[in-house]
Order: sequence, then structure tokens, then C-alpha cells
Amino acid sequence: MNHKDTKFDCLHFRGAIPCKPNKVDGSICLDCKHYLPIKSKILIIKLGALGDVIRTTPLLEKLREKYKNAHISWLTLSPSILPKNSIEEILPLNEVSLFNLQHTAFDIVINLDKDKEACLLTSLITAKEKFGFTWKDGHIAACTPAAERKLLTGYFDSLSQENTKSYLEEIFEISHFTFNKEGYVIHLNEEMADEWKVKMLDLSKGKIVIGLNTGCGPRWNTRLWSEEKWIETANSLKQKGYFPVFLGGELEHEKNERLSLAASCYYPGHFALDEFIAITNNCDGVVTQVTMMMHIATALKKKLVLMNTIFNPYEFELYGRGILIGPPSPCQCYFGNTCKFEAPCMLSIESKTIVLAMEELVLGKP
Repeated sequence: MNHKDTKFDCLHFRGAIPCKPNKVDGSICLDCKHYLPIKSKILIIKLGALGDVIRTTPLLEKLREKYKNAHISWLTLSPSILPKNSIEEILPLNEVSLFNLQHTAFDIVINLDKDKEACLLTSLITAKEKFGFTWKDGHIAACTPAAERKLLTGYFDSLSQENTKSYLEEIFEISHFTFNKEGYVIHLNEEMADEWKVKMLDLSKGKIVIGLNTGCGPRWNTRLWSEEKWIETANSLKQKGYFPVFLGGELEHEKNERLSLAASCYYPGHFALDEFIAITNNCDGVVTQVTMMMHIATALKKKLVLMNTIFNPYEFELYGRGILIGPPSPCQCYFGNTCKFEAPCMLSIESKTIVLAMEELVLGKP
């Protein structure tokens, strides 16, 4: 075989190292039955927080549907969260990735981040078509008119509050698609998930496992529910025959230890992201505030009770598996990190409301 016979346009081609078919059955380009010529090179730019990256993944299904034999690259700050078998190239945000991208020609670039660095990069990349956000005349701009409304709702709270579309409907429109309930995808460590399945079955004795995610990060503290209400919820779930499990990250570790002791409920500790996902995969239902857990539970197709106060309720797509619970009176602190009032409206959400909602989801009865 001569070098000129190499099929550089094959989806399996990996540059200077053997492709997967070659490793599996010794195939070489001259007579390879696995040859898949790339028809489109697509780049997705979604740097953002982990949750934002997860809730952008439904685009993959639509892109695969429309663009057969597409080579998809994804630039992100959160490479570990993405499903490796659904994307040809997952790129961390670093100097090497930026250099490579600026010297690669794409058919399509979709940038869904409004951060300056993402928009500047979009303006510099060579592509036949660009969707989402770019940089022009010294400021953020829309690649096409379809992205202009999303820019305006970011500039002005009043316009954001008028929005009645979910985030997924918005990003699909920005990408010139129609959202048809395409699902989230996420990287799940199957071996780790199986190990936790054994542990959970042993601990729960066959009871329905309900994950109680008690944190939400420091950015919007108005999302936090009180420790007293978490304890009340755990006790109520136990009385009804469920197996509640406190969940959270490092920031919630001490709090979850207190809650676990006060409610005599299981708390496994805090773990790296892949193990946190594996644990969540072994919950039947999840209760959470608006945070990364919401997206993880959605991706894993869990029953979800979601507490929301400061965000537009139309934003969330729960795929018919969730119930959104807000305060009895509408929140007056839209996207606020501090509450205007003495008692945050998050505290007006009652434990019994959350428990009843979870029962409705898990048992299928109102």
C-alpha cells in the first residue's frame, strides 16, 4: 500500500495512529469494508458550566439525523461530561485546541456561548455556515437572525421574563432546527454504575431510592432550601417506605453529614463527577434545586422534582418525567443572588408539596 492510498476523509481516520477498524480486525484502506467518507465537518462550541454543556447535547441527535457521516467536534471546558461514543473529537479549551481549530476548515460551526472568547473564536474559524453567536464590530453579534432574540433576552430581564420557550427550543431555533424532544446524552461509567447498583440494592433492601441533592453552587444563593426542610422531606419519605439518600458535592459535604445524622439517612460522601453520575444513575427519583443535578438526572431519565424560584419556569424541559415546583407566590427576585425580602421565597416551598410530587411521579398517582 502506498501513502497516496490512505483515505484521509474517512470518519475512522485518526491521524498518525491506527484507526479502530485496523486495531480490531487489521483493516487497511485499500480494501477496507469500514470506510465511511466524511460528508460534513461540524464544530460545536459550548464551553459553559457542566449543566449547560449537558443540556446542549440533544443537538447531537438532530445533527446526526440531518448530516449523515458527519465528523463532529466539540470544544468545551467540561470534556469529561460528554458522551465519547457520540462525538468524534472532544476538545478541551487550551492553546493546542485553539491553534488546531483556527487551521481547520469546517462546513458548520455552532457557537451557543455568549462569552467573549467563544464569540471571538467563532469569528476567526473558517466555516461555510455559522450559527449562534459571533464577534463583530467590537461586540457580540448573531451569526444569523435566528440568534438575535436570545441575545436580547440576555441583555434585558424584562424580555427574558416574557419568554415562553424552553432553552432547548431556543438553541434548536438558533441552529435552524425544530426541537422534537430529542434527549440528553451523557458519559456514564457503566462499570462504576454497576458497582453502585449492588451497593444501593444492599442498602435500600429493594426500596425505591430517592436522591436528595442539597446544593446548588454559590452563584445564586437564593436557590438554597433550608436544612430543616431537607430533614423534614427525608423523614417523610422514610415514613412512606422510600429510601432517601443525601447527595451533593464538596461544598455540601459538611451540610450533608449534618443532614444524614439528623434524619438517620444514608449519605455516601462526595465524589468526582463520574462517580457522582454513577450514584445518581442508581436513584429512582431525584429532588433538586436548579443546578447541575437537574441536567444529570434528566440525562439519566430519572423522575425529577425540580424546585425553582428565580428563573423563568418555561426554560426547563423535563420530558414528561418531572414536576416543577415554585413558591405559592411568584418570585420577585428574577435571576437574583440576594433576596429583596426578609425570607426568601424558596423557603415558602413546603416539604409536603415535594413529597407528594415525588409520589405522583414514582407511583403514577396524583
